[in-house]
Amino acid sequence: MNNLYIETRDPLFGIIVFFALIFVITFFSYWWGRYKAKDDSKYLDNFIKDLSTIPSDGEIKTIIYDGTVSNRSWLILAQSYIQQGHYDKAIEIYQSILEVEKDTLQQQSIAILLGQAYFKAGFLERSKEVFLKVLKHAPRTPNALYSLILVYDRLKEYKKALDVLEPLHELDEDIAHEKRYLECAYLLQRNDVTPTQKSQKLLDIYTQSGSLGYMIFEYLFQTDTALAWKSLKQSDAARISDILWHLPHEKLSMEVLTGDAYLRELFSAKGTVTLADSSTIFELDILIKLQRSHHQGACLQFEYLCHKCKHVFPFSFHRCPHCHCIDSIIPQMMLTKDHFEENYTF
Repeated sequence: MNNLYIETRDPLFGIIVFFALIFVITFFSYWWGRYKAKDDSKYLDNFIKDLSTIPSDGEIKTIIYDGTVSNRSWLILAQSYIQQGHYDKAIEIYQSILEVEKDTLQQQSIAILLGQAYFKAGFLERSKEVFLKVLKHAPRTPNALYSLILVYDRLKEYKKALDVLEPLHELDEDIAHEKRYLECAYLLQRNDVTPTQKSQKLLDIYTQSGSLGYMIFEYLFQTDTALAWKSLKQSDAARISDILWHLPHEKLSMEVLTGDAYLRELFSAKGTVTLADSSTIFELDILIKLQRSHHQGACLQFEYLCHKCKHVFPFSFHRCPHCHCIDSIIPQMMLTKDHFEENYTF
């Protein structure tokens, strides 16, 4: 037994104590790491849960007034709410920041964001009031002026929108395209101008600028079909293919139709004429083949692409609902069953 006893002064004793200490430290380090990882995971879960929970209006005001979070962070959060469609929360944030913000320039910037949030939420009158208030104190603010034009456009107050263009012109902003569009919209709205006068003025704009073809021919094919066919450029036929597709047979011009390859394909696909055997456009080619084989059951339906932002809409537009670009519409063909065609009214 005495041979198994190790004295404290023996070097072997020191080695054993050294490894024992390493074991104890390693053991406690391992379990402390496990505990911290579990605690951090729990904290992260709670943090994510808090982020996904939309605070109440009272909570937003309290935190903003407290000042523990910077206004910049709140503005980023408001923009996130707008992207998610929570416009009421974004509006509440902007209103609360305006109440505590002292810097005049910052107030103007946030007020414009507030007006834009009202616009996206559909509160057009409130949006208009905000922009008018901003412009009362800072009339040379392009962002507010353009935003006010969008509000007037949505409200169909085109004369007021045209008035807003004047200060933009003084600021050397390029307003030519915007002005043409608003002049056309205002012209179509006026009751003191005859349809003949409207048609001629619209054609003057179309001839001089080569723009707004969809908007102009949508009106012309409803009021003066002969003039529309006479004035239509072949290069613009595809841009108004949906308008042409839904024209009744009696409004067709066989002279124009037979003289244009695209129109021959379009109306051969519809079955109005039999002037094309095929088409390079897939949808038209399928319909032509079906017409040739006397099979029914398919027709064309249209959706509308904005060539600038690439968003697609089920309805036509003159100003893109998403990016607000003018005259950016491109009709996209879709093959559908016959009952969709029967329920479609132009």
